[in-house]
Amino acid sequence: MDTDCVRLFVLAAEKLNISAAGRELGMAPAVASVKLAKLEKTLGADLLRRSTRKVSLSLEGAEFLPYAREILAQESAAHAALGRGNMTATGTLRFTAPSTFAQLYIAPILPAFLALHPGISLDLRLTDMAFDLIQGSFDLALRNSALADSSLKGRKLADDTRILCASPDYLKQHGTPSHPDDLAAHQLIAFKEVSPLPLIGRDGSTGQFNPRQAGCRLVMDDGLSYKIATLAGAGISVNSLWSVHRELAGGTLVHVLPDYQVDDPVALWLVYPKSNVLTAKVRIFIDFLMDRIGKAPPWHAA
Repeated sequence: MDTDCVRLFVLAAEKLNISAAGRELGMAPAVASVKLAKLEKTLGADLLRRSTRKVSLSLEGAEFLPYAREILAQESAAHAALGRGNMTATGTLRFTAPSTFAQLYIAPILPAFLALHPGISLDLRLTDMAFDLIQGSFDLALRNSALADSSLKGRKLADDTRILCASPDYLKQHGTPSHPDDLAAHQLIAFKEVSPLPLIGRDGSTGQFNPRQAGCRLVMDDGLSYKIATLAGAGISVNSLWSVHRELAGGTLVHVLPDYQVDDPVALWLVYPKSNVLTAKVRIFIDFLMDRIGKAPPWHAA
């Protein structure tokens, strides 16, 4: 398979413009069209839908795109292993992360990253919805979960300590629980689902944050709105320390049941598909996040 044709297809898929992709690779529009047609003939599938007004990915093109990126990554890695090729990181890096974490810690440091690496562009999907990395053609993702998917590899960015919080007004009105069993009499706010979360105390005692056994009239799937509702006095919620440490320090939130935390092996992981070669642009971005966030997490200094 001609990797020049594959590289052209990836660029055309990103730009949705065959002529622009060809120009970036030094090809005339007619040459670019011929090369794409050659690749489609080799694969036996139409990868791009063309009309006089626009270009779009076909279903087959969307399915082939992650493999096309993998082919180029493997070629780059092979050249690097032989001491050849362009060792400067270039290209577009597709990255997804939870929106609240990204707003607090990633977005503010992006200008520094772009200034350090002018050859890299970032295509970010910042949402609390978990994308499939392979189907979504993502190079890298930040996940706050246990790394259980056997198709993924990752590097731990930081611990994700989760605690119970409520506003002072809520606690003044409803009282402050002193034991996990007291939560059954309170309004609990659930994030995405109402599954119980195990709690463990400093003395080894256990309990649960269980919305099903308590008042739970509010289930949310957006991290920032979840915190805002807690600040507004809607109830007691479980929050990551990185999300609420400023509010705890300022007194607008109170740490409820401070002798207990969620007993769940969750951490912040930078993950990528196991099949992918760790390209220069991905390695550089991981190292940057580790240096700016992972080395000394800001919420630990609070």
